[in-house]
Amino acid sequence: MDYDTLVPVMRRLAIEAGHRIMEIYGSDDFGVRAKSDDSPVTAADEAADALISAGLRAAFPDIALVTEEQATTHGSRAETFLIVDPLDGTKEFIHRRGDFTVNIALVENGTPTRGVVYAPARGRMFYTLPDGSAVEETGALDPESPGKTAPIRVSQPDNGALLVVASKSHRDQATDDYISKYAVRDSKSAGSSLKFCLVATGEADLYPRVGRTMEWDTAAGHAVLAGAGGAVVRFDDHRPLRYGKDGFANPFFIAHAPGVDLKPA
Repeated sequence: MDYDTLVPVMRRLAIEAGHRIMEIYGSDDFGVRAKSDDSPVTAADEAADALISAGLRAAFPDIALVTEEQATTHGSRAETFLIVDPLDGTKEFIHRRGDFTVNIALVENGTPTRGVVYAPARGRMFYTLPDGSAVEETGALDPESPGKTAPIRVSQPDNGALLVVASKSHRDQATDDYISKYAVRDSKSAGSSLKFCLVATGEADLYPRVGRTMEWDTAAGHAVLAGAGGAVVRFDDHRPLRYGKDGFANPFFIAHAPGVDLKPA
């Protein structure tokens, strides 16, 4: 994969999809319906998916594509593939809470190596550069003209006083029980893959997820966090979270700055 070609394409498509999402976000009707698993999908999910998948297939016709909104892609088996969640945090979108993101990532040999996370309602955009390092871009976020970027880096936490981020829509007692094993200075809630990015920027030290997720939910945020010096590990044995699993379902996991002394499940 030519990362110098890939990164600008992912960045551009994420911004263009974000613009389309915000057009629908400003309308009166999101076109909400239930998918076969009873999870919600909106016209914004579908419009963003169509834009991103068409752009990726045109630019990288020889690379396998897995996208949440196209069930026909869920049988893909490849060592290298692109994976997309065109609108992560659909419930946040429906309730107009703003914490939703566009996610595009490249997975190679089980690891997300490049990715982009764009939160259009928050005006925040994070991605990996061709060399794999992670940045946040600020400014106008013009799809055709990259703006000013700043390197992002995980914190060096004081294990006596951690900053923890957890899911806004899926926080439960099991999550709280695990968090209670740590000395916590502050805890915040956030939606979608923004939680990975908060760890990547040092705005949080620890993000445990004790609940169901899919690889398209996590791959882009995982890539950004890894590019900022962080890690994502399985909840049960703290081995690295791997991708390309059958069905693309994740086990429970922990995203963290490497200085955190992880507690057992």
